Order: sequence, then structure tokens, then C-alpha cells
Amino acid sequence: MADTNDNVSANAHATATADAKAASSAALVKTRRVPRELRAWKALRVARQLPDGVSDPAFRALVQRIDGGPMHTSPPVALYADGEAAFARMGEAIASAVREVLVETYILRDDRIGEAVQTALLACAARGVRVCVLADAVGSFTTRERFWDRLTAGGVAVRHFHRFWHHPLEALRRDHRKLLVVDRRVAFTGGMNIAEEYGSSIRRHHDAWRDSAVELRGTVAEELAAVFAEGWDRARGEPLPGLEYVSWADGVVHGPPRVERPFSARALSARVQWQVQSRLARRLARRRDRTRGRLVRRPLGETGTPDGDEPSVLVLDPRPGRAQRETLTILAALVGGARKRLWITTPYFAPPTRALRMLAAAAARGVDVRLLLPSARTDVPLVRHAAHGAYGMLLKRGVRIYEYAAATLHAKTLVVDDVVGLIGSSNLDFRSFWLNAECNVLVFDEGFAGELAEDFLEDVADSVEIVASDWEARGLGHRLLDAGARAMRWAL
Repeated sequence: MADTNDNVSANAHATATADAKAASSAALVKTRRVPRELRAWKALRVARQLPDGVSDPAFRALVQRIDGGPMHTSPPVALYADGEAAFARMGEAIASAVREVLVETYILRDDRIGEAVQTALLACAARGVRVCVLADAVGSFTTRERFWDRLTAGGVAVRHFHRFWHHPLEALRRDHRKLLVVDRRVAFTGGMNIAEEYGSSIRRHHDAWRDSAVELRGTVAEELAAVFAEGWDRARGEPLPGLEYVSWADGVVHGPPRVERPFSARALSARVQWQVQSRLARRLARRRDRTRGRLVRRPLGETGTPDGDEPSVLVLDPRPGRAQRETLTILAALVGGARKRLWITTPYFAPPTRALRMLAAAAARGVDVRLLLPSARTDVPLVRHAAHGAYGMLLKRGVRIYEYAAATLHAKTLVVDDVVGLIGSSNLDFRSFWLNAECNVLVFDEGFAGELAEDFLEDVADSVEIVASDWEARGLGHRLLDAGARAMRWAL
């Protein structure tokens, strides 16, 4: 009997591994969208068949090929769950820059934190470092013009993403990414905008927001620089040297060559040659397919999947028209690959019904599924009510739900089985899935996943658990508002 069970297990593993490899091969092609055999439900089923779930080497291969980008071997990833610590470390990184600083954010406010970052960037520009700042035009709308003028006067290149007069028909599509890349060797990402509420400790500031960020080193930093270059291109910034990225309009773009002496005769000749070749390539791309840039993958080259014991990072960077299906499919694979726990923190929870069914199915098969969501301290009450519209179904199926009460919740993290951690800018709502440009990193590292789990439990201690019996006793007015907001979730 034992031999029979072993054979069944081996066959199941072989089948799942073969499916993962088949998915890998299919995704190597730069297709316009995720092939049908890699859609969310298929990826979930493949991940469920792996005996070790997310711990299985075949799972890494599966998500790597779904995304189509490289899995970066990484030094230990530093996690920051406190705004003061995160911005202090970012300031140190900016101060150490010798060639380039790239900043991309949804909100850049001209308050204490914003002005501190401004001062650090101006100091970089003054010593000859290339500094580029990309802020979303809507998210940073309240920042006064003199703040941007001071940056520009100090030699900082500033662009605003999707200003109305640039792209009037795409006002709903926003740049929600949060990125800092220094010298393409160290990078920061997560959920923190550049504003005082994000950069304060919740223990010292009553208006602080609870958020998280990560610091990454190695080759992943260069890929995050390419992510920045895509938004920079859309905001009409000058191409950055030495980067290959996907333009929204022109497909794959090769930036000008990187040179040590930019004003030498050799460097100027190389740049002229690049400009001629680049213009020709863009014209050909426009003739071939005017929407190519929104649909192709970035050609980051082939890399092997790191061994199971090595910390590794996969960048998930969806934007309107590109990589959204890949990100959704990877999220489904994570749910399918969970064996012990699936803990999710998000401030805006309004996913499609299919995603709720996936979470409920994971709980039904014994996975400890928990959601950490905002309390009444949320900044968008209507989205909170949209989440409330799903509580009943989830609670009945064994999903545990907590509402964070210590501060305004803004962190976006996911931890699976103390093996995989996800952190970034994406919320579990329609806007992040289909309208925003986002950036997240999927980290395969037990140490990092363990830190995320510890932070989750600390936050749970400052939360109120929603109990099914109490939830069913809420008033009629609350029920009607929940149902209405849930029905409107696609418009929130």
C-alpha cells in the first residue's frame, strides 16, 4: 500500500511538473497575452497538484514563465514596516549615489518628508548625479508648483504621468508605482508614497499610516530601473542610457549607450548613431503595430531558475494593456500553491467574485486563510463597504477577517507558507488590476516570508476579528450600503 501511495504521489508530481514545464515553454514566446493554457484557473490547478506547493522547485519555474521575466538571485531582502526607518534608509541610499537616482511615486507631497527628499535629490544633482523624478499628475495634484520649480532649477529632471492635456482620453489610468532606484544597484519599492503620513512612526504620530517597503540589491535593481523607464517614457522623459524597456507606443526601446565620459567625441558619436537607429526602429514599430508597446513583454533575456535554497525575486509590473493577466495568473497560482497559510494585507479589497471563490476554496481544503483589512480609519469608506459585501461569504467558508484599528492601513503584502512573500503597490481591487501601472516583487525566501508573517501577527494584535455571528447581526442600513458598494466595485 505504501508503495502504491508513493507511486501515486510521484505520478502526481511528475504530471504537475510536466504541466509547469509546458507552461514555461509556452510563455517563452513574446505573446500579446497569457496563453489560454496559462490562465488563472489552469495555473491554480497546476499549483494545487504540486505535492509541496509553493516550496516545490516546479512552482518557481511556473511563476517565472507565466511572467516571462527573469528570476533574480538576490542578497537578503530588507523589510521596513515603519515609515521613519524606511525613509531614513532611503535617505542614506540617495546620499550615496554616484551616477543616478530614479524616483517614481503616486504621491509626492511638499510637506516635511517631501521637502527632506527634495533636499537630498538637489544635493545629488549638485554633485553631478543624474536625478529623475516621476510623479503621478493626479496623485500629486495638491503639491504646489514651486516645489517642482525648485527641483527643476536645481538640475533635477521632473515629469508628471498622464497630465490631462497629454492624454485626455486616459485620465483614469494612473501611475500607482512607488520606486526608488539608486545607481541601478539598490532599489526600494512597496506601498509608501512620499508624504509625512507614510514617513512617520505610528507610535509617535497619531495620523501615521501603516505601510511597508522593501530594499533590494543586485540585478533586480536594474530591472526596476527599466520599470521606471517605461513610465518615464510615457511622461515624455528623455530615454535613459543603457536600459531596454517597453514603450507604451513603440514597443521595445533600447536606451542610448551608457558611457563614462558623456561629453567625449566618442560618446557624442555613439549617441548620434543611437538616435538615428532609434528613430528608424520607432517608425517601423508604428507601421507594424501601433499598440505594440502596450502588449509585448519586456525582453529581459533568459535566466535559469535559482536553486530552492537561494533567495530569489521576480518583478511583477503590470500596467494598462500589459502584464495584467500575468499578475492575476500568478496570484491564482499562489492561492493554489498554498498548503499551510495564506495571509493577505490590503487596504482596498474589492476583487471579482472568482477571486473570492479561490480564497474560499483554499480555506475549505485546510489552508489558514486570513485577511487584514482597514477599520473605520480607512481613507476610502466606500471601498471598505465593498469589502464588507464579501465578508459573509468568506466567513461562512472559513476565511478569518481582521480590521486594523491602530492606524490607517495602507500596506499591501501577502505571505504563503513561510516560503513566499509578495509586497508592492497593488491593491486587490479593479483599479489596480486593470487601470493602474503597478510594481510588486515576489520574494522566495523563508527569512523574508517569516518577517512578513511576524509583522502580520503584530498587526493582528492591533486589530478586531470579525466574527460571523456578530457580522450577521449588523443593521439593515449597513447591509444595504455593503450590497450597493459591492455591486459598484468595478467603478471604485
